[in-house]
Amino acid sequence: MKLTTKGRYAVTAMLDLALHAQNGPVSLAEISTRQEISLSYLEQLFSRLRKKDLVASTRGPGGGYRVSRSLDQVAISEIIVAVNETVDATQCAGKQNCLSHGRCLTHDLWEGLSAQIEDFLKGVSLQDLIDKRNVQEVSIRQDQILAQRDNPALAKAQ
Repeated sequence: MKLTTKGRYAVTAMLDLALHAQNGPVSLAEISTRQEISLSYLEQLFSRLRKKDLVASTRGPGGGYRVSRSLDQVAISEIIVAVNETVDATQCAGKQNCLSHGRCLTHDLWEGLSAQIEDFLKGVSLQDLIDKRNVQEVSIRQDQILAQRDNPALAKAQ
């Protein structure tokens, strides 16, 4: 599988953004802290996401990012493609030059798997993920941990 941390981090950051956008634009620093992703790495990812019109930015105090369209209209596959990732299970990146003399015996198998994964990711939106109870629970836990880190007195009270 060729899905690297770049694609995983982009999806995670977009999901975090979508979960926290009800209070206005979300800063990359907030996402970085909650998801433990380097701020400079997020800046690179969001530059690509912005170019593909998946996010919009607001400058100035209180600025940050928001998802640029309805969450049910943002497919996970779009996020992965926006950061130049592929979900390709073939050894040859689909070029059919798996071996020195051409295509390998299992090329069709891996190409079919890649197509299934792509179809699956096209069928899952940010809203679909947000609607999952487990995602909501993890988000709440992350917010609580962050609040305790920011306010040690709160952690002692619990």
